[in-house]
Amino acid sequence: MAEAERIIGTPDTPDAARAGQEPPGERPGTEGGQPPAGASDPAAAGAAGTPAPAERPRGRRRIAVLFAVAAFAYVLDLASKMLVVAKLEHHAPIEIVGDWLKFEAIRNAGAAFGFGEAFTVIFTVIAAAVIVVIARLARKLYSLPWAIALGLLLGGALGNLTDRIFRSPGVFEGAVVDFIAPKHFAVFNLADSAIVCGGILIVLLSFRGLDPDGTVHKD
Repeated sequence: MAEAERIIGTPDTPDAARAGQEPPGERPGTEGGQPPAGASDPAAAGAAGTPAPAERPRGRRRIAVLFAVAAFAYVLDLASKMLVVAKLEHHAPIEIVGDWLKFEAIRNAGAAFGFGEAFTVIFTVIAAAVIVVIARLARKLYSLPWAIALGLLLGGALGNLTDRIFRSPGVFEGAVVDFIAPKHFAVFNLADSAIVCGGILIVLLSFRGLDPDGTVHKD
């Protein structure tokens, strides 16, 4: 019996025997338990400021959220304006909440809420610049709240810019279709609402110290 146990416990190959005799903490290809030259250390890479591979897909998801929110806001604004032009323009206003809220189709050559009608071209250029800035900022976006806020701004800016370009009286001078008319307030549209909501969210995020790249700072 002792002879059989001795035979079973004997390693099959010399390599296996050598592997069992290696000092603990050392592996082939290492010296003194240290990784071979050129091997990457994820913790060290993160400490050096290099983004971990998992952060890149997360950044792409935030960009996807930004453009999804922008597309939703843009399509909703465009559809509402098409419906207003087809069904409400040149008709009596529709009362939604008595005199407090009406749907009334008007053409606005100015900025949001009817301000600055003499500067239509300037507002068009500003809207185009906002779109470019948001598109460039998206490359460094790692914050979900910022993605939503910028998406609202982008969708609203695209909605009103579409009117500036394609509606009368001409390219870059087109009048924006407004139809939401609260009592004692300017008439506006869904694109204006998206811009205002996105701006308010950005202000709140700035007060909290949250940056677009996901970092938090305290002044």
